[in-house]
Amino acid sequence: MRSIFNFILFTSVYIALCALLMIWQTNQLLGLHYPQPTFYLFVFFSTICSYNFHWYLTPSSYSSSERLQWSDRYRDLMLMLCGVGLAGAAFYFWPLRSHWLVLSGGALLTFLYSAPKVPYKPFTWLRRIAIGKTLFLTAVWTYVTTLLPAFVANQGLSWPLVLFTLHRFLLIYAICILFDFRDIESDKKEGIRSLITYLDYKSLNRLYYMTLLLSAVSAAMLGRYTTIPVIVTLLAPVVMTGLLTKKAHHNPSDYLFYFGLDGLMALSALLHLVLVSLFP
Repeated sequence: MRSIFNFILFTSVYIALCALLMIWQTNQLLGLHYPQPTFYLFVFFSTICSYNFHWYLTPSSYSSSERLQWSDRYRDLMLMLCGVGLAGAAFYFWPLRSHWLVLSGGALLTFLYSAPKVPYKPFTWLRRIAIGKTLFLTAVWTYVTTLLPAFVANQGLSWPLVLFTLHRFLLIYAICILFDFRDIESDKKEGIRSLITYLDYKSLNRLYYMTLLLSAVSAAMLGRYTTIPVIVTLLAPVVMTGLLTKKAHHNPSDYLFYFGLDGLMALSALLHLVLVSLFP
């Protein structure tokens, strides 16, 4: 039981740290000033809560995922971590309460992603919304790690913010499409619709590569506002995602998806951190 608890806790913390790294990168690129430690802790606990809430609602009977089989046997642990995350998020929300409106936007998007899994009306009707699953997840990650820090810092829209948001949204969306490829059978059994249910393989592949290309273009356009090494860090996960595409289509490994592909969302932030550490 201890090893299962450690696995669930590790994956939760891993995802939360990815989110914090991405927020740090946003702060660096846009030069944001606000109570960052409090905001980091708020997002950390919120991520722990939402991540475990989502997987608590995900039935293992619809998937052969080893990670889901493990989680299904210890659902009480996920519920406990969800409660801890909720308590921490509420505690660190209070100092940020003046920004309640923009913070509520993130909470709403997060809930909409998991809501179709709640087995009660009116939540189940969300399963019928085409491409909702993919867009909600992409919107959550982009909003919380990119737009929300800018809003809390009271920074208005600017070209760097728009281009960076576009780059990150498109990269995450491409990664989510790979997850849709993998989850097509389980989504059909749950009655959850996604883009992959509507497009054939060739059309979806075309959309996927076009999304990656536009992510790279929007990153390159940031060259007017930052340095070339930073642009290289932004392009790195785009290239890595493209190189891992074939492997992701043929290998449904939980480690590849939940650690590898999820980690690609924060890869540019990690490389940026290394860059700043080596050349302050």
